[in-house]
Amino acid sequence: MIYLGGLGRSGTTLLERLLGELPGVVALGEVVHLWERGVLAAELCGCGVVFPACPFWGRVGKTAFGGWTRRLAERMLTLRHRVDRTRRIARIDHPDLAEYTRAYRRLYRAADAPVVIDSSKHASLACCLVASGLDAHVVHVVRDPRAVAHSWARTVHRPEDGRPMTRWSPARTAVHWSAQNAALELLPGRGARVTRIRYEDLLADPGATLKGLAVRLGLPEPELGFLEGRTARLGPSHTASGNPMRFHVGNVELRRDDSWRSGLADGDRRVVDALTWPLRARYGYTGVAA
Repeated sequence: MIYLGGLGRSGTTLLERLLGELPGVVALGEVVHLWERGVLAAELCGCGVVFPACPFWGRVGKTAFGGWTRRLAERMLTLRHRVDRTRRIARIDHPDLAEYTRAYRRLYRAADAPVVIDSSKHASLACCLVASGLDAHVVHVVRDPRAVAHSWARTVHRPEDGRPMTRWSPARTAVHWSAQNAALELLPGRGARVTRIRYEDLLADPGATLKGLAVRLGLPEPELGFLEGRTARLGPSHTASGNPMRFHVGNVELRRDDSWRSGLADGDRRVVDALTWPLRARYGYTGVAA
């Protein structure tokens, strides 16, 4: 089981889609949101079919829980509120932890694949899974916080319903960037296997980065027939939630989005720089050309 962690807009959906093209790997999307957005709200699966009607998720739900029910989803949301919170990361020992993580274990197994990917991102869920003893390999995805701040400030419409996605100010993004990455830094001390990957490195050399990551994840040497230079051919996926890119089928150009260099105001850049130090330096984002 591979868990992709990091702050949103850091490239986790892209990485998940690329890894999902490898033989034996099934990408599940942001499973943490499955209960609310998939089961209760009946939003679209990455394949374009509403979650309740998706054959893949229908099989998973039946195998894991005897079927998806409102009662199950509401129970998981209650447990998440009790257990899966950033403020509990320092000491996750809630009595409901076992029940909460047992549902994730059952779901992962029901996907019936040699390797499954959960791109939920949240450090708190990663900590819960690790604390429960799940044998997961965490891939910690980082991106220049200035680029992340610029992305969160832009208006992006959800393909599901056309509504704008959540927007954050650069200052708020910087605080969350530091908090999430700092929390993920704690995982090796909890006994977790963690591999860090930078968005910028993935886009600089997609083939070499994917091959190196596969080795570190213990996967067989990957066949990258879907990748030609900087063009990736993506097939349909069954991601429960995530960035709009999860719906993309066909060719996608793998190019860095550096629009922050001209789009992020100088004052906002200084705020982000101040709030993300020293992790920004730890990850190599010390200048404007990172």
